Amino acid sequence: MYLGIDLGTSSVKLLLVDEQQQAVDEHAVALAVTRPQPLWSEQDPEAWWSATCTAAAALRARRPGEMARVAAIGLAGQMHGATLLDARDRVLRPAILWNDGRSAAQCRELERREPRTRAITGNRAMPGFTAPKLLWVAQHEPDVFRAVARVLLPKDFLRLKLSGDAASDMSDAAGTLWLDVAARSWSPEMLAATDLPDSAMPRLYEGSEPTGQVRDAVADAWGLRRGVIVAAGAGDNAAGAVGAGVIHPGDALLSLGTSGVYFVAGDRFAPNPERAVHAFCHCLPVSWHQMSVLLSAASCLAWVAGVTGAASEGALLDEITAAARDPRVIFLPYLSGERTPHDDPDAKGVLFGLSHATTRADLGRAVLEGVAFAFVDAQDALLAAGTTIGTVSVIGGGARSALWGRILASALDRPLLHHAGAERGPAFGAARLARLAVTGEDPARVCTPPAADRTSTPDAALRALYGERVELYRRLYRELRPSFVALAG
Repeated sequence: MYLGIDLGTSSVKLLLVDEQQQAVDEHAVALAVTRPQPLWSEQDPEAWWSATCTAAAALRARRPGEMARVAAIGLAGQMHGATLLDARDRVLRPAILWNDGRSAAQCRELERREPRTRAITGNRAMPGFTAPKLLWVAQHEPDVFRAVARVLLPKDFLRLKLSGDAASDMSDAAGTLWLDVAARSWSPEMLAATDLPDSAMPRLYEGSEPTGQVRDAVADAWGLRRGVIVAAGAGDNAAGAVGAGVIHPGDALLSLGTSGVYFVAGDRFAPNPERAVHAFCHCLPVSWHQMSVLLSAASCLAWVAGVTGAASEGALLDEITAAARDPRVIFLPYLSGERTPHDDPDAKGVLFGLSHATTRADLGRAVLEGVAFAFVDAQDALLAAGTTIGTVSVIGGGARSALWGRILASALDRPLLHHAGAERGPAFGAARLARLAVTGEDPARVCTPPAADRTSTPDAALRALYGERVELYRRLYRELRPSFVALAG
């Protein structure tokens, strides 16, 4: 039995997986994000651990026998978050999250201090990454910065609580801007650019390697046996890819979670920072990946459902499907700014084309299409880097919608595979990495694609419509860009 833990932005999920790679049970606990100022996005790391323990207690209550047979735990989690600890491993301030946009000035300063930033890391400095956040803390909270003894990524804070080990994996570490991504090691130059010593960094492992064992006190509280292995794990996107079997060059993944990700596996380091494409390590040895990132995806659907008073996101999707009409409304999904291809923390969400006839269903469909158009930009950025895209799998909560799948396939002009249990992606991938840490099996034999339960194919009429509408979508961003800057002050 293996336990996958996925520390997301909106919840932490624990998934029990058996030796036949079947999901036995799962439990999720919601998390809250605080936004004390414009562009800020923070969470309390201790709340992550509390929620994880609550989920573990629920699984123990329902599945005591299975929990007692767990051999290893794998960790997946939201990337880039700056979790700052003092010399006694006490949390110094709320963690600054991946979708926090406060450090744009520090990104410019980082690249000024180290002109080879993009060559070393394969990525341009963006506010979402970890390193610029530390420059912001040094400038605005100098007392906190002086007390920093350790910087951990979100899932690795859970590891510290679980096993007492300060460790991370290559895929998550690649999103910090402190990693030499080609060499798969911490970069002395990038650490020097942020005035941090090597000792502040966790030890690095491949995602399928063990990093330690669960503490006895935690094992007793969770109903585990003593000596359970903790695997290095992965950033949420790489873990989702392992869960979907996206490990061979050209295999691709579309993730419809809080954020949106277009992920393509590769066997070499292939950066394209000028188009805001990320070049990261994969979580398996001698493998890398490219990734386009949208800061808001399924979270846009949650937003429009909330502001329009829909009973739920599912109810709104049913309403959109029943309406079955073209609203002629354009949505820019930049509710948290945007990464690929704009690298623009000041970008804002926009609904364009409203009239007295516009309905809630029209707004909902515009949101689905706007996110799809953002994925078109993401795909174009990958193709411009010379990326070969093969089979594309879809994971995440948004993957459950047949309507959204058809819209995405038509906008991207390619079929999309939907796998059974796709919404479990990162947690399932973490459980697979836990298994590999114990058994040492060939990843290609374990990390196979789950059975596809359906395929979304392009609709000819929608494909023709979206070909024209994407250009209007892009023109709106270009023309509104000065207004976004002015609004940000």
